[in-house]
Amino acid sequence: MELSALIKKTAAETRSPEDTALVWPNLVYIELISMLLATASLLFLSIVSPAPLEELASADTTPNPTKAPWYFLGLQELLVYFDPWLAGVVLPGMIIVGLIIIPYVDTNPNGKGYYTFSERKFSVLGFSFGLALWYILIVIGVWFRGLDWSWYWPWSDWSIHMSVTAVKLVDLELIIQNGFGISETPVITLGRYAMTISNIITVLLFLGYYAVGFTIPFLVLRNFYNKLGFI
Repeated sequence: MELSALIKKTAAETRSPEDTALVWPNLVYIELISMLLATASLLFLSIVSPAPLEELASADTTPNPTKAPWYFLGLQELLVYFDPWLAGVVLPGMIIVGLIIIPYVDTNPNGKGYYTFSERKFSVLGFSFGLALWYILIVIGVWFRGLDWSWYWPWSDWSIHMSVTAVKLVDLELIIQNGFGISETPVITLGRYAMTISNIITVLLFLGYYAVGFTIPFLVLRNFYNKLGFI
């Protein structure tokens, strides 16, 4: 017996005709209606809020601010808070790795072929939380960033430059050094790299932050880690 015939025979034996639904017309009709509704929504949005086409690019005039396409504004907004290496390489890489390990972290066998929240709370809430964070960054970049990438409220005058001292990021090691009056003299020198006491304290705080961040979930969600096989 051919493999395809065996599969059909097995499927027919496991389910009665009353428990099955035909792809045509049941599923195809739903997909067709969904496609028409999505197309109508896109046409409506393109008419109500068309894409802002500006004048031709000129080497003599640089737009202020220069914004990436909306789907990349989340990355551009991250540059405000993190080093370019972290915002452009490390964090996007963590997102990709996180998507790869989802099947290994979410071992719940329920919810296959149907939608359920009660049986898939971890996966639904985790995905919704990450998606919300990403779209919050996009919304900030689209509607709250104006000249010089400064923060502008919707009721602010977007033609006036904001004070550059309104928001200023300061390294943690400088806060520790200036706040506690720690000397800038290096205590450890390795080649061209020199570390001060404030550098060492910053590194210890950084490691402690991740140590506590991994320890607390390990203690609170012990059953979850046990299911993953980590315990």
